[in-house]
Amino acid sequence: MSDSPQNGGLPSHPKPAADSGAGTPTGFQRPLNKQLDSVVRTPGRQPSPQPTHLGIPGGTHRVLAEQGPGYVAAKFEGKEAQMVAVSEQLENNGFIPYEFVASETNWFYNLLGIDDMYFQTETVEVIASHILSLYAAKVAAYARDDKRLEIRLDKEAEDHAVYIDTSRPGVTTTDGPRYEQRIDEKYINGATATDSFRVETFRSSSPLPDNSEQQLRCYFVYKCQFANPNPDPEETNIEIVGDKLFLQKATENTKAIYQELLINAVARSGPVIKMFEIEGSREKRLVIAYRQGSAMGFFSALSDLYHYYRLTSSRKYLENFSNGITIISLYLRPTPGYENSSRHPPIEAAVHQILKEISLLYCIPQNKFQGHFISGRLSLQETIYAHCVWVFVQQFLNRLGSEYTSLAAILDSNNSAHAELLSKLKKRLRSETFTSDYILEIIQKYPDLIHRLYLNFANTHYVQTRGEAQDDFLPTLSYLRLQVDEVLNAEQLKDLVSKTVVSENDRMVMQSFLTFNAAVLKTNFYTPTKVALSFRLSADFLPKHEYPDPLYGMFIIISSEFRGFHLRFRDIARGGIRIVKSRDKEAYAINARSLFDENYNLANTQQRKNKDIPEGGAKGVLLLDVNHQDKVAVAFHKYIDSILDLLLPPASPGIKDPIVDLHGQDEILFMGPDENSAPLVNWATEHARKRGAPWWKSFFTGKSPKLGGIPHDRFAMTTLSVRENVEGIYRKMGIDQTKVRMFQTGGPDGDLGSNGILLGKEQYVAIVDGSGVLADPNGLDREELTRLARSRKMICEYDVSKLSKDGYRVLCDDSNVTLPSGEVVNNGTAFRNTYHLRPGNYDIFVPCGGRPESINLNNVSSLIVDGKSVVPFIVEGANLFVTQDSKIRLEKAGCVIYKDASSNKGGVTSSSLEVLASLSFDDAGFTEHMCVAKDGTPPPFYDAYVREVQETIKRNARLEFEAIWRENERTGVPRSVLSDTLSVAITQLDEELQKSELWDNIPLRKATLKDALPKLLIEKIGLETLLERVSSFFWRLICHLNVANHSLFRFPTTTSDPSSAATLPAASCMNTAPTPASLPSSTCKFKPQTCNISACIDRMLISSIAWASVCQRRRSRLSRSQHGTAEGRGPTPPPPFWINVPRPYKKKNLDVFFFHFSLPFNDPPVPPCHSLSRPNRN
Repeated sequence: MSDSPQNGGLPSHPKPAADSGAGTPTGFQRPLNKQLDSVVRTPGRQPSPQPTHLGIPGGTHRVLAEQGPGYVAAKFEGKEAQMVAVSEQLENNGFIPYEFVASETNWFYNLLGIDDMYFQTETVEVIASHILSLYAAKVAAYARDDKRLEIRLDKEAEDHAVYIDTSRPGVTTTDGPRYEQRIDEKYINGATATDSFRVETFRSSSPLPDNSEQQLRCYFVYKCQFANPNPDPEETNIEIVGDKLFLQKATENTKAIYQELLINAVARSGPVIKMFEIEGSREKRLVIAYRQGSAMGFFSALSDLYHYYRLTSSRKYLENFSNGITIISLYLRPTPGYENSSRHPPIEAAVHQILKEISLLYCIPQNKFQGHFISGRLSLQETIYAHCVWVFVQQFLNRLGSEYTSLAAILDSNNSAHAELLSKLKKRLRSETFTSDYILEIIQKYPDLIHRLYLNFANTHYVQTRGEAQDDFLPTLSYLRLQVDEVLNAEQLKDLVSKTVVSENDRMVMQSFLTFNAAVLKTNFYTPTKVALSFRLSADFLPKHEYPDPLYGMFIIISSEFRGFHLRFRDIARGGIRIVKSRDKEAYAINARSLFDENYNLANTQQRKNKDIPEGGAKGVLLLDVNHQDKVAVAFHKYIDSILDLLLPPASPGIKDPIVDLHGQDEILFMGPDENSAPLVNWATEHARKRGAPWWKSFFTGKSPKLGGIPHDRFAMTTLSVRENVEGIYRKMGIDQTKVRMFQTGGPDGDLGSNGILLGKEQYVAIVDGSGVLADPNGLDREELTRLARSRKMICEYDVSKLSKDGYRVLCDDSNVTLPSGEVVNNGTAFRNTYHLRPGNYDIFVPCGGRPESINLNNVSSLIVDGKSVVPFIVEGANLFVTQDSKIRLEKAGCVIYKDASSNKGGVTSSSLEVLASLSFDDAGFTEHMCVAKDGTPPPFYDAYVREVQETIKRNARLEFEAIWRENERTGVPRSVLSDTLSVAITQLDEELQKSELWDNIPLRKATLKDALPKLLIEKIGLETLLERVSSFFWRLICHLNVANHSLFRFPTTTSDPSSAATLPAASCMNTAPTPASLPSSTCKFKPQTCNISACIDRMLISSIAWASVCQRRRSRLSRSQHGTAEGRGPTPPPPFWINVPRPYKKKNLDVFFFHFSLPFNDPPVPPCHSLSRPNRN
């Protein structure tokens, strides 16, 4: 066969292709019932440089000239001698009549087409037993009424396995041994580069003796013996990474095909799919390459897919390679008897559809409605659609009901008994009314409704695509179904559901499909290649009483390894990506029920803690499936890639198809590290770059310094803000931290846990982490803790010989452990999970890890004895560890609490300033000044910038700590409430300022930005250049936020820390009417070089945050002084630099009013008139 591409051959050395992410061949045809004008196409955004990795009809076909299987048949020289030995063995056994031994042996050896490798591998005894089993099956069939022959043979050894059974071609059977599922589970799903198997399977061509439609199917599994078992992960040379037996048996043509797919598969994260014609035959060869462990159950699910279209495989091969790539080769042909069926598509159309659906199958190989697919009742698209809605319904079915809302309105939320009752009722309703199994059971009952509901979804989002060649265009079966079947609108479907279902619960579940359909704004469901399913949703369907703060953006992502969300409260928002693991099925069920609520609350907390940065709050949470707890990297890769599918525009023809975009606006997400995702952010950054994202440098923060990142854990960014709050308490209470007894959740293996140990000087008395509990009332050995923290090891590595006689360590796997006190611990996991609720002899509790709501209204009473909190101080490093209502109860009982939104905001500050640097430099400057060299040498600018970021974090944390402490002492309002009040006030004030004319005043704009931006960036790049390089929208956010923060944070400080006093300019908003002399004259010009911009901003625009009545009086005095009220006098023009703020601004009794602006540099401070609560009117 020639290697010329013109005749369908392969080049001898295929060229590598860049990562494709989810790129596909494209160009599209507008369906007759579809409006695609809303598909977003953004000029100037370059398509991602991705390879065409999906061959479809309409493209350039490659025709394989060879008729054989693509493998050279092994030649076993001792076959004849072995056959004689087997016959003798059978004769000696005596179970087969002598006159049948020769014929049965000959049939097995020569007529079934079994590969010589089998005979070379197996012993005479094993082969004889297999022949005997086949003969016994024939005898059993003769005794059956239907005379049907059933053969079930299987032999599993350590390094190989053989399975032989009878089955009808083109039909998936749900009874019987299901050997393909067995092979998936035992040999393929858990494959690694060092422990993997190859599979050969074929169907016999000769008929079975019972004259039925059945044929013999044989599977041979062999352990791989690689030429190089430990190659570089990027190695693609097939001679290096291939199995020795494969390299021996594969033809040159097969090696060339596999070589090309290897190159593309290594370069991307999703499957690579190719289709080849077989010369002189209708048989098609599909070859699929994908990463090991990324699609559990994929091998057997492929059979379900082509069986649905009445195709069967004559041969199948699965090859693993030592670089972590798996390749499957299928030889497909029409099932006998269905070659010209009018009810099923011809093989050409069927293969086209299979090519489209393989990546859909790859996303969820075994969905919850697979039975309907196998039976032919529903298509693959319909079952996976139902699976996705099943996941959706579990989170959003309104399980509380109107009755709960009415009850909540009647009861007093300030009454602890009422609040606890509501909390328990809410938890029970959410966990027991509609379980995942119950929802699944309901949906399973209505396959016809699923079909109708799916058509409604498809009619909105399906886009028919063309191949590269127009004359060979084949419409997909999905497109044809939309032309034939009636598509009902939402009202018609609602009526159909009501008429079809048999109960109110069934109606609620099935009508949730309509909620889902209406909420989806765009999806990658119909993108021909993808790694997980992603949906951009409108959040309008969320009930306001459960989720009072509206979301701006909402993504749901689903694959077989995980389900997850990404939520944000502003268009430009940032937050980390958390990967949640579950220890067992019970923990998984709990985590699954609360997944969205956890994500929403985390994003809301992020919104509150982002008060110091221009970005709003966001968060992403992935919950690993209970059977995929080891798939952290796989799940993260799929999560990121599928979100990018919806963020990046359609690429050039031949690479990625357009999607229907009902949102109609470009979106950018800013992400960062969180629980279990920190080691993966480098990959995400590089992947965004390979996908062609223009914002790849700022997509993820906390990445490696070699990529220009500032890792939070390495530089203790989050811990710095936590420590400022911890040390602030010590400072206010006059406590020597070396005498403090500390309890911490989150061990020395984590970011906060390890850096907390390294930065503090307290005496640790207990630490709880993922491995168990470590406690010593006499104090844990600090040197040993430091060793663990520096090496990032869990407490299970602690040297127990350094415990005192009263100390102990209880690991999760321990049971029946007797503590020094005599207490017996029956279950180590249960002990670990509730240890934080045990009253202990410690002074401060710092949660640095643990699940959200670990302390809630149902258990907080464990920490309150005789009305007093047994915990003096809590600084919440872990997000949402203590629920808000529990915080308030603890504060009322005397505990000093600084909540997460105030205490652990250092990470987001670091991330925001990291992004600012990446946006500010051009590519060359970014590499020179922000990227650490390969030898680990940081640029001087990088070191200095990190130090400036650290100082900014500490300064911001100190400002907020002081403001909350002062207001709590003055008003008695709980600190947890003040934290939220402060966050909301800054956010609302910032939003109001965005409506003002502040940005239009150019001198003021520049002066404000000079005050807000890192000094190093201004010195290195220059303000004018910065303004040119970064979107003005971003600068507006920074400018307005800086003004808002000046108003609410920069109070006169009374701290004993002199360094703090030097860095906090006094607030100086005017609380008395200005005199004419103090007003700017008509010739006054703002001179940034001679003015204290901090003081100017405080006086210029932002009001005091105070009650409306007080501010109204002051505004009236200001107005009279400025404009005059004498009869006949018109108002005088406002002085230069007067900024008009919309007024009156009354939200939650807050008011914003006018202030004049330009004040001299040394102007003495004027006492502030603003506060966070009602001032004394006298």
